Amino acid sequence: MTSNAHNPLNTEPNLARPDDFYEALIEMHRGFDDAQSQAANARLILLLANHIGDHDTLLAAMALARGDEAPAVAA
Repeated sequence: MTSNAHNPLNTEPNLARPDDFYEALIEMHRGFDDAQSQAANARLILLLANHIGDHDTLLAAMALARGDEAPAVAA
């Protein structure tokens, strides 16, 4: 699924170095207990959400993360 008028969220592979990103994400959690990992994930989500900034894109991402279909965006 790609970005379009009804879903502003790009879900196609878009990471330049996905393996390096995954490795860095795992490293970010090294030495953390569960609570520290959850807090780090929450901070990362908020930082990335702020960077994205678009409300409809964020709603679509949240719906997909829940397992729902992305909501249609009003034109």
